[in-house]
Amino acid sequence: ARRWAILRTGDLMRSAMPLIDLVPLAWQERLGRSLEMLCSIDDRLRDDATNPPREKIFRALDVDPLRVKVVILGQDPYPNPTMATGLAFSIPPTSERYPPSLQNILNEYHSDLGKPLPLSGDLSPWVGEGVLLLNTVLTCRPGESLSHADIGWQDFTRAIIKSVSTSETVGILWGAHAQKYREYFASDMRIETPHPSPLSAYRGFFGSKPFSHTNELLLAKGIGPIDWTLQSA
Repeated sequence: ARRWAILRTGDLMRSAMPLIDLVPLAWQERLGRSLEMLCSIDDRLRDDATNPPREKIFRALDVDPLRVKVVILGQDPYPNPTMATGLAFSIPPTSERYPPSLQNILNEYHSDLGKPLPLSGDLSPWVGEGVLLLNTVLTCRPGESLSHADIGWQDFTRAIIKSVSTSETVGILWGAHAQKYREYFASDMRIETPHPSPLSAYRGFFGSKPFSHTNELLLAKGIGPIDWTLQSA
């Protein structure tokens, strides 16, 4: 049995389960030896506090790997500790402030599907529909974007993407960073547009209809569509 690692933060001792034990069992079986990468990542995290908190690092993997229909790739967690949830682009349902990229995603959701704007920026209902909301870097230090970009996360998340990417998996690749992973998705199953950030959303993200387009691609393969509905008034 694996032991709990003991980490020291100043004079405070706290126990933290090794990263490998935080990965859901179905994904442990799916990823096999790729899990070994987590040992070196754990070593490099050392005493760092993380966004999201340690117990939510693998929240994107709450979806069963056999049920993944769609992969939406983000870059790394929100630096604001109150916003990082472990799901790419998503924020907690209690958050009153919306990151600009998420606000643009929700505006496109409204325009594309004709649904009311959601009550919150919580995208977790999509997980139950078979959507993998995956950041390619799974942690950062609070307040410091991309602070963990060089500790090995991309190799591990690449293994995750590769493990679920089939000829029937839709890859929603917003922006140049996500499009580095285009090779893992069939050419007729990729949705590639500019990023939803305010700097690029008007260059082709708005009006791209990624949600309805995804369902068209799935239906063409004989796969049930995603119910994109988010909570509204």
